Amino acid sequence: QLQLVQSGGRLVQEGESLRLSCAASGRTISGYSTDWYRQAPGKEREFVGSISGSGSRTSYADSVKGRFFSSRDNAKNTVYLQMNSLKSEDTAIYYCPARGSWGQGTQVTVST
Repeated sequence: QLQLVQSGGRLVQEGESLRLSCAASGRTISGYSTDWYRQAPGKEREFVGSISGSGSRTSYADSVKGRFFSSRDNAKNTVYLQMNSLKSEDTAIYYCPARGSWGQGTQVTVST
C-alpha cells in the first residue's frame, strides 16, 4: 500500500523560501507523475503543479509560475516542491497526490 508522507511546511515571512517533501513508501512513485495541490482556509483545493515520472517535465499554475519548482529523486522515492518568494496568498495546506494516493498535507503559513 502506497503511503505519502509530507514534510517541510512551517511559518515563514513573505519573501522567504521553503522546500516541501513528499516521501513515498510501500510502493514506488518512480516513473509516475506527481501533482501538488493546496487548499487555503475557506477556499477549494487548487492545482499548484505537476512533475512527470522522470522529472523531465513540469507544469505550474499561473499563480506560482516562476516561483515554485518541483523536482524528484526517484532513488529516494521522494518528490520536492521548492517555493521561493513566498506571498501571504500562498498560505495553505499543501498536498502531493500520486498513483491515486494523497499525502496527509503540510501547513504552509506566510506572514506579512
